[in-house]
Amino acid sequence: MKEKIITFFEDVVKEMKKVTWPTKDELKESTTIVIVVCILIAAFTYAVDMSITQLFKGIF
Repeated sequence: MKEKIITFFEDVVKEMKKVTWPTKDELKESTTIVIVVCILIAAFTYAVDMSITQLFKGIF
């Protein structure tokens, strides 16, 4: 069992060395895109919710 755990962590270290990490600029750009998309989705969801609410208020 101990050997399996050691092997696991050795493999993790090997795999982490293969990772290509983003540069600061790439990270900033990706973060900006994610935030903008989240805001757009929230605005769309809000608009749909308000539309459905008004529709139900008109029906009932």
